[in-house]
Amino acid sequence: MSTKKELSAAPVRRSVSVSWPPEEAYRRFTQDFAKWWPSYSYSIGGGRVARVVFEPRSGGRIFEEHKDGTRMRWGTVLALDPPRRLVFSFHPSRAESDAQHIEVNFSREGDRTRVDLISTGWEKMSDKAKATRGGYQLGWGLVLDRFAGRFRPVLLFFYAMSFGITLIGQRGKFVRTSLGRMED
Repeated sequence: MSTKKELSAAPVRRSVSVSWPPEEAYRRFTQDFAKWWPSYSYSIGGGRVARVVFEPRSGGRIFEEHKDGTRMRWGTVLALDPPRRLVFSFHPSRAESDAQHIEVNFSREGDRTRVDLISTGWEKMSDKAKATRGGYQLGWGLVLDRFAGRFRPVLLFFYAMSFGITLIGQRGKFVRTSLGRMED
């Protein structure tokens, strides 16, 4: 039987099947990241976000840029093996030491592609970061559904929650206290 500590450190695994060949799925994931990423509900700035950037090269940055020019780092591209594999760190609004290690694999399944996302590194994170694991378990599934062009009604809840955070004035506080502000 797994303990609560073991579960909070277990990898998050999510998958989706898409109708594109691996080369196209890989391209869409990396080069079209800003087009499919649900930035309103899955970002630091919510409605403040003007664009999301994923630089598809080793060492490339992943960040959001707000309408006022503020940039908030999400992570760094660690490895690329087109069209099979992509690895990046992911730590929006958290310390880099609390980064998830994300590996995305693209595997041919007949005329489709299976996209497998594995998020690891939970065991090294602070207790506060580990407490977010359940949200990421759900969130990565919703993000992959969005990538695949699928809509799940629960996404409306996250849009409403994001709108509520902005409405009650907490979004500004969240942006001000985030550890991801970029200075460049």
